[in-house]
Amino acid sequence: MTLPAVRPSRSPDRWDPFREFEDLYRQLGRWMDTVSGGPDGAWSPSADVSETEDAYLVEVELPGVRREDVAVELAGGELAISGEFKEKERQGLFRHRTRRTGRFAYRVTLPREVDADAVAAELADGVLTVRVPKGEAARPRRIAITGR
Repeated sequence: MTLPAVRPSRSPDRWDPFREFEDLYRQLGRWMDTVSGGPDGAWSPSADVSETEDAYLVEVELPGVRREDVAVELAGGELAISGEFKEKERQGLFRHRTRRTGRFAYRVTLPREVDADAVAAELADGVLTVRVPKGEAARPRRIAITGR
């Protein structure tokens, strides 16, 4: 069975075939976590990692999770976010259920030196935002050119 190729709407001069493989690998990983429950029975929530000139931003979707139920740790260059979606006490029978509960874990390795003492995390509107500032050595610098 042949499936159609789904490509994002980008200009042709910016198309990167390796990015499509990375997207496919990421989607397969999410599917495997859904089926198997992930490593140690924990599943991985949806997250975005972005880079600015001076920091890395990690945004993780955690709707309905309290601050007390989330742990954020930075060891070396690896950021680990873990916690638990706690089951609410309910009455009656479930007729349909698609919301996840239980332990979750998200890990990402940051590519450069970071300032571990200045990491900040905020949970607002169901999104945990972790700001990891880059170390001085990792920040881009403008190099002056000398000579004639």
